[in-house]
Amino acid sequence: MTSPNVLVAGSPASRGAAVGTVSIIKDAHHATDALQQGGVLVTEMTTPDFVPLMKRAGAIVTDKGGRTCHAAIVSRELGIPCIVGTGNATEILKNGQQVTVDATAGKVYEGAVDVVDETKGIEEKYKETKTSVFVNLADPDRAEEVAKLNVDGVGLLRAEFIIAHLGKHPRYMIDQGRGEEFTETLAEKIKIFARAFNPRPVTYRLTDFKTNEYRDLMGGEQYEPIEENPMLGFRGAYRYAIDREVFDLEIEALRRVEKEFDNVRVMVPFIHTPDELRTVKTMLEENGIAKGRIWMMAELPSNVILLEQFLDTGVDGVSIGSNDLTQLVLGLDRDNEKLADVFDERNDAVMWCLERIITTCKKRGVPVGICGQAPSVHADLTEKLVEWGITSVSISPDAIIQTRNLVGDVEKKLGV
Repeated sequence: MTSPNVLVAGSPASRGAAVGTVSIIKDAHHATDALQQGGVLVTEMTTPDFVPLMKRAGAIVTDKGGRTCHAAIVSRELGIPCIVGTGNATEILKNGQQVTVDATAGKVYEGAVDVVDETKGIEEKYKETKTSVFVNLADPDRAEEVAKLNVDGVGLLRAEFIIAHLGKHPRYMIDQGRGEEFTETLAEKIKIFARAFNPRPVTYRLTDFKTNEYRDLMGGEQYEPIEENPMLGFRGAYRYAIDREVFDLEIEALRRVEKEFDNVRVMVPFIHTPDELRTVKTMLEENGIAKGRIWMMAELPSNVILLEQFLDTGVDGVSIGSNDLTQLVLGLDRDNEKLADVFDERNDAVMWCLERIITTCKKRGVPVGICGQAPSVHADLTEKLVEWGITSVSISPDAIIQTRNLVGDVEKKLGV
């Protein structure tokens, strides 16, 4: 038998296989009809404004990125086969070309090739666990479907997915006199998750757009600076106090959600200092938002080093963002495909941080979970998290079965 012709290869980001016609997309804003339903989306890299296109794709292939880049995270949530970091897919593949994307092997073959899709036909038998198993979710269209699965709630609801569908920069909407539209849309979308999972908790992460992602939204270029490294730039908790008018829109959306539902937690991302967390907590508390349900993300080295001081602010829970934590502990860009082999949450330095966060929270009686991609891809790491006493793990929908069963096995071994 003749071996299939491999056109490009990269890192497997979301397992599975698909046959489709290539559409090379340079700019998401001008590609409304460029991708057929079920086609193969090929691009340099994706950002939140690509989400509507990604939902139409049968498979996704990118030039750049590692397994924690935007394309990888979103494709896993959507259940779409995805290969990232090919280096040259946009140059080698051609528009209209039929290809087979084998995202389990990380290879794109010429033509239609018979590939076994290992994601199909998995027997859905779950074990009961004392450690909560949550799901990372962002697409309102999948809320009801995923809520029917054996999960204990949503450990990470990304606001960026919702705002990307609006397609407009929030400050641009304010200046257009459409701030109410932004608030109402955000509130109604959050309610979809709250309703689907009620009474299970839904952990809503406050907006954490980077400046380059905000610039890609309509009107964004008027308001966002060009930063050399947006990952380390104007984002997260610090932004809320500086751009208070935009944050007020988000606060009002949460207020409307809480009038109907009491199962939504609010999680604060990318916090540099305890004082920064106090400022955000004060803004939320002054508006009566998330009383007793304010969580912080632990994803910066300062969060680990000064964890006791962060806990002293009175947060109600901690969720480890292992993607950014690994990036910042190891000093590497997690979106750089050339560094993909170095990016590993199981590095001793990262593992030290994870153990310290979990054991410190356990000592203080504060719930602690993890919502990065690590538990979705590393069974051995998940085993250590449970051993240290983590109270919850939050994973992508495609990893629910194996994670629930793995946690159950570890608890049994530990006699939990």
